[in-house]
Amino acid sequence: MVSVEGLKVEFGVKPLFVDASFVVNDRDRIALVGKNGAGKSTMLKILCGQQKPTAGTVSIPNDCRIGYLPQVMILQDDTTVREEAQKAFADITRMKERLDKMNQELAERTDYESESYLALIERYTTEHERYMMMGAESREAELERTLMGLGFLRSDFDRPTSEFSGGWRMRIELAKILLQKPDVLLLDEPTNHLDIESIQWLEQFLAQSSSAVVLVSHDRAFINNVSNRTLEISCGRVIDYKVKYNEYVVLRKERREQQQRAYENQQKEIADMRAFIERFRYQATKAVQVQQKVKQLEKIVPIEVDEVDNSAMHLKFPPCLRSGDYPIICDEVRKDYGAHTVFDHVTLTIKRGEKVAFVGKNGEGKSTLVKCIMGEIPFTGELKVGYNIQIGYFAQNQAQLLDENLTVFQTIDNVAKGEVRLRINDILGAFMFGGEESDKKVKVLSGGERSRLAMIRLLLEPVNLLILDEPTNHLDMPSKDVLKEAIRAFDGTAIIVSHDREFLDGLVTKVYEFGGGRVREHLGGIYDFLREKRISELNELGRQNDSLPKVNSQFSIGKQSVYPRETASSQQGNTEEAVSKALSYAEHKELQKRRNRAEKAVKESEAKIEKMENRLKELDDLLMVPENASDMTLVTEYTSTKRSLDEEVERWEKLSEELENLLNE
Repeated sequence: MVSVEGLKVEFGVKPLFVDASFVVNDRDRIALVGKNGAGKSTMLKILCGQQKPTAGTVSIPNDCRIGYLPQVMILQDDTTVREEAQKAFADITRMKERLDKMNQELAERTDYESESYLALIERYTTEHERYMMMGAESREAELERTLMGLGFLRSDFDRPTSEFSGGWRMRIELAKILLQKPDVLLLDEPTNHLDIESIQWLEQFLAQSSSAVVLVSHDRAFINNVSNRTLEISCGRVIDYKVKYNEYVVLRKERREQQQRAYENQQKEIADMRAFIERFRYQATKAVQVQQKVKQLEKIVPIEVDEVDNSAMHLKFPPCLRSGDYPIICDEVRKDYGAHTVFDHVTLTIKRGEKVAFVGKNGEGKSTLVKCIMGEIPFTGELKVGYNIQIGYFAQNQAQLLDENLTVFQTIDNVAKGEVRLRINDILGAFMFGGEESDKKVKVLSGGERSRLAMIRLLLEPVNLLILDEPTNHLDMPSKDVLKEAIRAFDGTAIIVSHDREFLDGLVTKVYEFGGGRVREHLGGIYDFLREKRISELNELGRQNDSLPKVNSQFSIGKQSVYPRETASSQQGNTEEAVSKALSYAEHKELQKRRNRAEKAVKESEAKIEKMENRLKELDDLLMVPENASDMTLVTEYTSTKRSLDEEVERWEKLSEELENLLNE
């Protein structure tokens, strides 16, 4: 599909890469990997035609359509979310206009037997077949499915894009690219602005897509779940591994061990040749052999050993003071922005030494609760920060507080103490500030580089409560490994807001889920939480009203929250005992009948919802098949089932509220 031959790129004395050759085939899922600065983003720009190589060729068939999502793009704010996403169908819209024009001409003309009329019919038929094959009739349903998969609510569709943050607008651009169904998808860090739910939806989408995919990502779980092939840029060369990322890591280690052995053997051979030359240089009887050795030495091509990342380096936070047993206690905490309630009834306790994760859709209040803990914004309820707590806080805006007139080295040297000062260069190297990079002024650093520098500063400060808000967005995999190991060895308490499953795995022992105005506690690691939510493969967590739990679960539906009760029998007994004191026997009996009817109605509603959810999943799978894309029967059934599901969800919420009220009487 796309052929790359002898590619070379130079940005100075040393080439970025040379003699890069590979082919992107149909349905390839390629992970493009390498250290920061190796040329991954440059390679994507060359593949999409935005940048020209110094030498080499990129061959792309004329009918091959390429979709490219860069890390940074210029966004427009003059439309609604729906209107902006509909721009993905510009080709279909133009085709529809041509069809309408031809249809009008066919209706107006009367020369039915003429050759031009018959030619017009043939053109119309061919164009109409193409129109139907492109799934034109199902585009609105597909648009809604894609936007909702990326985290938008139906109520967001008609909102102006200017009301959304840059991260959400990047999701719109991603939706447009996915809706265009290009033959080759080039994605540069697509997960940076997505939460866990949307990342998992994107994984499923790419797995079912007929497009070839070339992606750059530092989310290890994402690229491993998506990729079936890995291209590594290392030492200025591109090495092709026909395996997914996890298998590539093993093969790369074996490859480097082989290179190391070959390098050592070559160095021994070179040393022996030089020793022979020096020993017999002035002996006439050995002149011929000496000349042969000199020529052999000149012909030897030095074996290069692939660069080694710094993930094996170990960092530790400096010793910290012992804090109280309960660093954070929240009791009925609530935060409102005007008429909008971000969260309510937040009651949680974080114990000393715990590592916990805050997860959930963007905008559900994770960073807001962090700001409440930091005392940066007002709230209602009671929030206690424990005794002797020293907070180390990392957020994106922390990078803007660095002194721009200092160098990278000076910034770290000012906070480093003790033996750590002897290892500053090693630490900077682990976070991609090695060599000349450490002499750069802070003012010339990019936003991502400043974030990494702020993270290093935090690593060196003596704190006993770490609060990290999306700490991995600008870190490559080796740097994330260094940070993860440091946090795991940290003897204080840590609160981590992140969507990076691989980073959280093995690090946190408790997950707090933000959603529907509530915060729910889940014991165990991140994958325990995902299994509990039944979203290890499908994105069910983030769909508004799409996945409904049973009445006695810890989950929420929209803004209706249902908490676990002690047991059905114990609660009913307690309630009956209280009611019996205030009501007569007849009134008590009537109340019990009403409760039974309400419980029955809730269960019946849940059964209907579960049945419709299962059918929607079946329709989703059917519509993902290209030949079904234009089947209006399936599209109509999907739309009507979705509408019925939304109505039943509203009915379920009312019934649950009535049942809750009856149980509290």
